[in-house]
Amino acid sequence: MSQIKSTLLKKLQDDIDYHFRDGDLLELALTHKSAGMPNNERLEFLGDAMLSTIVAEALYMRFNHVAEGVMTTARSQLVKGKTLAEIGFLMGLDKMMILGLGERKSAVAVKQSIVGDAVEALIGAIYVDSDFITCQRIVINWLEDRLNNVLLVPEFKDAKTLLQEMMQAEKLPLPHYELQSVDGPGHQQHFTVECRVELNDVSAVGQGYSRRAAEQSAAQKILKDFNYTPESSDKTGSGGKRKNQND
Repeated sequence: MSQIKSTLLKKLQDDIDYHFRDGDLLELALTHKSAGMPNNERLEFLGDAMLSTIVAEALYMRFNHVAEGVMTTARSQLVKGKTLAEIGFLMGLDKMMILGLGERKSAVAVKQSIVGDAVEALIGAIYVDSDFITCQRIVINWLEDRLNNVLLVPEFKDAKTLLQEMMQAEKLPLPHYELQSVDGPGHQQHFTVECRVELNDVSAVGQGYSRRAAEQSAAQKILKDFNYTPESSDKTGSGGKRKNQND
């Protein structure tokens, strides 16, 4: 491996606070199937299972009175490919991937799916190189902010949909989203969006690796500001209720 990639791999291990005893495992976790055999598919399989278990336990322990269906939806938000890709790009995995010639030539940037899969493979590699407790600590550290801000809903409705339903229930205009800025290179742009609602003239700023993700982030912050909780018993699909902070 080149000196540049060796330097990046050392930085990666410093950043995640884990240094591999078996450096070949780390290299394998970053080897895409386009590069031939061996590759990271087996580690990805293992890491996917580890990630699901770690997130499930974290949700179970953090939210004592949350129903199974709600936790299932929350887990899907945390382990989906887009979330993993965001984590992988923040780690810089796209700059360390070992790709076949065809994959390298096919696109200017490494695909989100490849980076997301590499995160799962990295989880599998850490587990094989250490133990469950170590792997759990590292994964929870990656997901800490997302765990603290996960939207708990009885069925999957994204934050923008929930906020829109909330405004409709209050007979107010729909939320207004305004793009504030776009930063970063074309393959890894970072969007900042402001969302404003007329209810109490509240606004929030969200960020993400797409405009939609930034809008979702801003909408979620407003929902949390209002302590808005959809009612699982509502069979009409009319949404939920806004809790009074003094209740």
